[in-house]
This record gives sequence, C-alpha cells and structure tokens, in this order.
Amino acid sequence: MNITFKNRKLQKILTNPGEIKKNYGSMAKRVSQRMAQLQAAPNLATIQSLLALECHLLTGDRNGEWAVSISGNYRLIFEIEHNPIPTKEDGSIDSIRITDIRILETTDYH
Repeated sequence: MNITFKNRKLQKILTNPGEIKKNYGSMAKRVSQRMAQLQAAPNLATIQSLLALECHLLTGDRNGEWAVSISGNYRLIFEIEHNPIPTKEDGSIDSIRITDIRILETTDYH
C-alpha cells in the first residue's frame, strides 16, 4: 500500500527502527511488524484478511477512521487517502481498490 503520514514527526517515528524502539519500548516489535504488513499489502482487502490485525472501521468521534491492533487496547489509526473513496454498486467500501492510506496516530482510544 502507499502510506503517507499525518506529519513528519510521525513518519520519522514509524519508519525508523531506532525511533520505533525508543518510542514504543516493549511494543516496538509489534509496531514494526504492523508497519511492514501495511507496506507489503497491495490493498485494504489484504489487511482485512489478516485476522491478527483486527482491521476495522471506527465510528462515533472517529467516524471514517480505521484501526489495526498493535497490542491489547493499543491501535494504529489510519484513514483512506482516496477522493472519492472507491465503493461497490451497493454503496459499501470497495477495499480491493483502496491502495492509499494516511496514518494518523497510534493510541489507546478505549
């Protein structure tokens, strides 16, 4: 997938192994793994098929954002970077055609 970031600071943290270790400590391996999985996936459908990621669309205050699990309650939050978002004939999101995401943050929103 094509990945962009909310800001340069987040990009630096999530693309540099040393920064990942410094910022995430015991979760560093999992964060690195999630980033590698996102980068290797050709589209959102592939991410959704990896059950360990628990990829899901958020609602409420985070409507339009998506999350993948890092560990426990900790999530990597992203949004779809297509305008307009590809949809199927029934109006649902066509995750096979989604190839661009923008990472917003990592957080425990629970």
